[in-house]
Amino acid sequence: VTTLVNCPQNPSSKKKGRSKRARVLLASVEEATWNLLDKGEKIAKEATVFKEELHAALADVRKESQALKVSAEAFTSDPCYLPKRQAVVQAARSLLTAVTRLLILADMVDVAYLLEHLTVVSR
Repeated sequence: VTTLVNCPQNPSSKKKGRSKRARVLLASVEEATWNLLDKGEKIAKEATVFKEELHAALADVRKESQALKVSAEAFTSDPCYLPKRQAVVQAARSLLTAVTRLLILADMVDVAYLLEHLTVVSR
C-alpha cells in the first residue's frame, strides 16, 4: 500500500519493468492476505465472543482483497495511466482498512480471554 500511495502523480512514460514489479507486489499482498484470512478463520472458529463480527470482518477482507486483485490487474496492464493507479491505491486502502478492523477484533478477543482468565484466577 505504501509503495502504491507514494508513487508520483505523473509516473514516467517508460514502462520497462513496471508491470513485473506490480505483479510481484500484488502476489505478495495476496499471499499475506490469504495467510491472515487463514489465521483469522481459526480465531473465529475458537472464539466465544465477537464471533459474528469476526466472520463479517473476514468476509470484508475477502471482498476487498478481490477488489484489489481486479484493479491491480488492470493497473499492471497500463501502470502509467493515472486513473488505474488511483483505483488500485483506493482498493489497497480499502483492503488495509478491512485488515485493520480484523486485527482490532482479534485483539479484542484476546483481551476478553485474558480478562476472563484473570477473573477466574483472582477469585
